[in-house]
Amino acid sequence: MANKSPSSKPTEAAEEPKSTPVDVGAEASSTSRKIYPIVKYGDPILEKQTPLVKNFDAELEQLTEDMFASMYAAQGVGLAAPQIGLGLRLAVVDVTSGKNPEARIVLANPEVIHFEGEKREEEGCLSIPGFRGYVVRPQFVTVKAQDVKGESFEIRGEDLLARAFCHEIDHLHGILFIQHLSMLKRDLIKRKIKKLRKQGEW
Repeated sequence: MANKSPSSKPTEAAEEPKSTPVDVGAEASSTSRKIYPIVKYGDPILEKQTPLVKNFDAELEQLTEDMFASMYAAQGVGLAAPQIGLGLRLAVVDVTSGKNPEARIVLANPEVIHFEGEKREEEGCLSIPGFRGYVVRPQFVTVKAQDVKGESFEIRGEDLLARAFCHEIDHLHGILFIQHLSMLKRDLIKRKIKKLRKQGEW
């Protein structure tokens, strides 16, 4: 999920990234991070259901760290595996944009188990850069997921955090935020993207 501000193969079912990540820094391999290019709207992987994460190992840990790095580089507050070309039920969220390390959340195989209230706010997506729209989401959600070690947990989110959870879990089901917009608004965005693609700018 895009911020409001302007601005590998963990399981057998995962797909290889569609483009090569960039190594960041000259530190030891144990701490080096990769910045993955963000897959844009129009790529079929963004509209597919993702398979479950089954292997919770060092490779998965490395991938989640790379996903956080990629998300921060793109100035986002959430990133799902399909957005870096991986068919995998995995997402990372940090609504503080890296300011608070304790706010980093890894969601493997997440599902919303409770929601209440609703709030209409403007929303954007790293995979649909330059476009935003007002989306109604629950004000509070409770999510059940597994962490990077495979341990199950539940977490409650409110407002922006709840929105980020819903946005990223949608990605894992092949749903993009524009599908929550009116048909008129959605078609307008699609036409503009089609024009950008023809101009070689998408």
